[in-house]
Amino acid sequence: MMKRFIPVLLCLVFFPLSAQAKTNVFACEPEWGALAQEIGGDDVDVTIATKAGQDPHHVSAKPSLLSAMRKADLVFCNGASLEIGWLPVLQQKAASSDTVFLYAADFVKKLDVPTKVDRSMGDVHPDGNPHIVTDPRNILTVAGALTEKLSDVDPANAQAYQSRSAAFSQNWQALINSWEKQAAGLKGQNVVVYHTLWRYMLNWLGMNDVASLEPKPGVPPTASHLEDVLAAVQGKQVKAILVAPYENEDAAEWLSGKTGIPVLHLPFTVGGTAKADNLEHLFEETIRLLNGASS
Repeated sequence: MMKRFIPVLLCLVFFPLSAQAKTNVFACEPEWGALAQEIGGDDVDVTIATKAGQDPHHVSAKPSLLSAMRKADLVFCNGASLEIGWLPVLQQKAASSDTVFLYAADFVKKLDVPTKVDRSMGDVHPDGNPHIVTDPRNILTVAGALTEKLSDVDPANAQAYQSRSAAFSQNWQALINSWEKQAAGLKGQNVVVYHTLWRYMLNWLGMNDVASLEPKPGVPPTASHLEDVLAAVQGKQVKAILVAPYENEDAAEWLSGKTGIPVLHLPFTVGGTAKADNLEHLFEETIRLLNGASS
């Protein structure tokens, strides 16, 4: 009797009945990694390919990312050509035929969709502006798509994903309502941007970008263009010059020195500032900083 019991005991020690492999999620950006963790909870392991201080347009397909891609059950990226410079390399070298891909931008209405694209226009995305994360209503839509995809990839935990998603969506809608009330005074306010990162946020809040420090998307500021921007903002009430964590602030500081318009460092994504450590705090901090800016 004892001899039969010992092997069973050893199996329970080394192979617990409750043990179950987690779903591996490869997220291209911090915001989508944070959302995957919100919906996936303890049923997922999330690897995030980039950090808040990195420009997601330009990432090296380094060995650690290849290794993470090989393990991924679900690859969750922004899409709309944001990762076009590096994600296809990972897909070709590391993704298997079973790897499932989810692109957040496929599920929202994109702004700034060009009627034509050529090199003379700069770094213009043919599918429209990819920086959808700055409007929290997009997060809500993408959460639903992520829930469905996780449920397909891991049907054993589908009910858990759907339950977390329902709770997240209810809370997120309440937060959106609260943020919109807090930001009511921002409607109609003018800002200067460096790149088109903030298009969705400005559209959500009813704000206006009156100038861009880039002469064309992806083209660094030139002296002559900055003089044009200076002329464009003269006589206008401009609340702030918006800068993301990975953008060079030299041009913004130059314009601020000439005009007195404050430079405002917004988090843009999860981890973009110390206080923006999750999705909720990302938008709380963004609204707080915008409300506090004053020229």
